[in-house]
Amino acid sequence: MPKVVLSKTFIEHAICDPGRAKIDYFDSDQRGFMLEVRRSGGKTFYQRYSDERGRERQFKIGPADALTLDQARKKARIILAQALLGSDPQARRRELREIPTLAELVRDRYLPHVKAYKRSWRTDETVFRVHILPLLGSKPIDEITGDAIADLVQRMRDKGYASGTTNRVLILIRFIFNLARKWKIAGVRENPTVGLNTAPDVQRDRFLTPEETKRLIASINIDENRSAAQTIMLLLLTGARRNEVSHAKWDYIDWERRTLLVPVSKSGKPRTIALNGHAMALLRSIPRVDGNAYIFPSPITGRPCPSLHFPWTRIKQRAILDDLRLHDLRHSFASFLVNEGVSLYVVQGLLGHTQPRTTQRYAHLAQDTLNSAAEVVASVIAGAIKPPAVPVELVAAIQSLDQANVA
Repeated sequence: MPKVVLSKTFIEHAICDPGRAKIDYFDSDQRGFMLEVRRSGGKTFYQRYSDERGRERQFKIGPADALTLDQARKKARIILAQALLGSDPQARRRELREIPTLAELVRDRYLPHVKAYKRSWRTDETVFRVHILPLLGSKPIDEITGDAIADLVQRMRDKGYASGTTNRVLILIRFIFNLARKWKIAGVRENPTVGLNTAPDVQRDRFLTPEETKRLIASINIDENRSAAQTIMLLLLTGARRNEVSHAKWDYIDWERRTLLVPVSKSGKPRTIALNGHAMALLRSIPRVDGNAYIFPSPITGRPCPSLHFPWTRIKQRAILDDLRLHDLRHSFASFLVNEGVSLYVVQGLLGHTQPRTTQRYAHLAQDTLNSAAEVVASVIAGAIKPPAVPVELVAAIQSLDQANVA
């Protein structure tokens, strides 16, 4: 380990001895500061020091062709000072190397974790892939700030995304950072979403009118994708959720009890969908595909359609119902029932709501029905309350009395 006076000239002309892989030249003026010269011609600055346990360590400062001698010396002094004060410079470097980017955290830890228990993990994956990772995915997680997250949410709002979508983004980022803290992931000390609030969620109440329902059914009946059209028609007839119908199998139908089984519903528990006469007739009209257990298989893959987006868009546009969402069929199903006087308790059962408060969104419709019923009673009572008939003799006597008083 030769000691030399490291200078610009020496560094430029320093070579590795023949037969050796590398040689270390230690600076005679600055303790532990050295230049490594390799057989390949590469040259790198290092600083050696002793950690708090007295073990010798070596910190790589950087290549000599990228750093000047003065820059390397200054960095070496900082490293040595940190070591003397009891801080291991290598530990911080190792920590920085262990800090994942957000994309790595999602791929390596988050998705494997939620796949084990969360039925909607595919939705999480889509939200990350479409909305979050394009802007934040390449950043190390310790560099993701509240301002960066707020900027992401604001960009989405400026593009016209609904509050429900932006809230989901914020909630998902908050959730993954809470998990990262729990898992003690390097670089996570606090949750950057602290102080960021979700926007008020606007509850959408879009119900089909009778005239709109006729147009929609007419459009469904003429659509070329019969499997998708029949799926949509059954959604309208049952008020079921999309996947409850699109993933249904023939074995789930109880033809005698007129029900469709959902083995695992949104709540994670099984439920049954009541099938009315039109729904039963629709199911009986659908031809079975040999060897295929699904009621509505894709004609291309044989599997349930992952999305009804394209046929639904075509059907609703043809019916001049551009603002109608597929999930609004479920709301319309409920509104049809409530407007006919069916109790919210029964509607709750038909929709498969586990909490009564979920069904309460239709309470104003029930009140309208009650008010209409009350008006019927009012009309009956109004008809019964008439002024009593006055005898003719009494009328003549009153008139005579009035004339006498005038005279």
